[in-house]
Amino acid sequence: MGSVLLSLSLSRLGLWASGLILVLGFLKLIGLLMRRQFLTRAMDSFPGPPTHWFFGHAHEMQQTGSLDKVVSWAHEFPHAHPLWYGQFLGFLNIYEPEYAKAVYSRGDPKAPDVYDFFLPWIGKGLLVLQGPKWFQHRKLLTPGFHYDVLKPYTMVFAESTNAMLDKWEEKARENKSFDIFGDVGHMALDTLMKCTFGKGHSSLSHRDSNYYEAVKDLTLLMQQRIESFQYHNDFIYRLTAHGRRFLRACQVAHDHTDQVIRERKAALEDEKEQEKIQNRRHLDFLDILLGARDESGIKLSDRDLRAEVDTFMFEGHDTTTSGISWFLYCMALYPEHQHRCREEICQILGSRDSFQWEDLAKMNYLTMCIKESLRLYPPVPQVYRQLSKPVTFVDGRTLPAGSLISLHIYALHRNSAVWPDPEVFDPLRFSPENVAGRHPFAFIPFSAGPRNCIGQQFAMNEMKVVTALCLRRFEFALDPLRPPIKLLQLILCSKNGIYLHLSPLGPGSGK
Repeated sequence: MGSVLLSLSLSRLGLWASGLILVLGFLKLIGLLMRRQFLTRAMDSFPGPPTHWFFGHAHEMQQTGSLDKVVSWAHEFPHAHPLWYGQFLGFLNIYEPEYAKAVYSRGDPKAPDVYDFFLPWIGKGLLVLQGPKWFQHRKLLTPGFHYDVLKPYTMVFAESTNAMLDKWEEKARENKSFDIFGDVGHMALDTLMKCTFGKGHSSLSHRDSNYYEAVKDLTLLMQQRIESFQYHNDFIYRLTAHGRRFLRACQVAHDHTDQVIRERKAALEDEKEQEKIQNRRHLDFLDILLGARDESGIKLSDRDLRAEVDTFMFEGHDTTTSGISWFLYCMALYPEHQHRCREEICQILGSRDSFQWEDLAKMNYLTMCIKESLRLYPPVPQVYRQLSKPVTFVDGRTLPAGSLISLHIYALHRNSAVWPDPEVFDPLRFSPENVAGRHPFAFIPFSAGPRNCIGQQFAMNEMKVVTALCLRRFEFALDPLRPPIKLLQLILCSKNGIYLHLSPLGPGSGK
């Protein structure tokens, strides 16, 4: 009798559970349909390319050539058009300076539909924070990017770069092209380990090496999740092999950062250790975060510290890798500009072997070439916002609060209404006289407005040092059999790598 009653109870419980799941699923569907109706109405005055009944534009955005497809849409639909990922996630995709200014000069929050995927790894750091806490963190972190702090990093950049170039000397002896992207990524991560934690690859422990691999894994896994909307639901994602791998990598990254923070805090309690840290040739990012205080003397919590360190590692790794790799590709593609940059570098250095901080400001032509490369190949091709209040654009069209915006930086930088002959590599676009007459939101490789990239000066300095040393040591040439295939991910990379031929140059060569 008892077993029968138990069976009936379990049966009823199963029915109740099934009914609850159906009700919750129905309510979720209603919410999605209402959201789609809201977004559709919001973008009703913006015509756009036709959508697939299920995928929206997602299928096209995942294909090779999607970046240039958006550029073609920009010609067909001036200023902006709707962009749908599936049936329930729709953005107004903008690529015109006045449209960009209308939104990005205000500081609206990042779109949670995209950036919430970052939270399990980087937490609530500067990238995703909003409101008073974002302002507090931005203010606390800004001193960490003052030129007095950045100045000693010149030697750190050079140290990691020279290690990479020594490896390239060996590879160049084989007289074959090779993919530079992975080596540049390794160098950029090595640099960040030194600038963030005060250690480099040569001194990595087993735990550090695991962290190193986890960071590389996480950036790839996040991109794959964003592209695959079957992974967008957190509950479902955690049940998949992909989701479990992501969470394991997050745990490795968190354990490493937490341990380093604990060790550094303990060291700071010892007066001798504190004196050693202060007397080092440079303070690393973690030192600066641990010393940050607001007007009330409040410092960052351990959770906030980890979030900002993980955000710095995420934002500063792949973006720099992309920027440097595509620049070297441009130099190989346009040897006349490569030769002129090399002449400038050799003239600045003279008989010296290494760069000094003061040299960076003298790299005028190299800087123009870097900026032109960033225009054609922006490391972050697309960024997203959610409107906190309505916006009215220059042509009178409007969007209500809650609407989603995609700023397509790649299409903006190739907008022929803004840039004459946009596909032509012309560094003189960034001469002082040409820059003076340009719209301030026409060139925004580091985003724009109050939420622009806090580390953009760090990134530009690193790019200058790394590329100058590369051009001084090697001549770069294309591999015509392996042209790179642009691929839209979290950063702009190549589907098949960036293969170049490298020819070593003699010391001080101005060839």
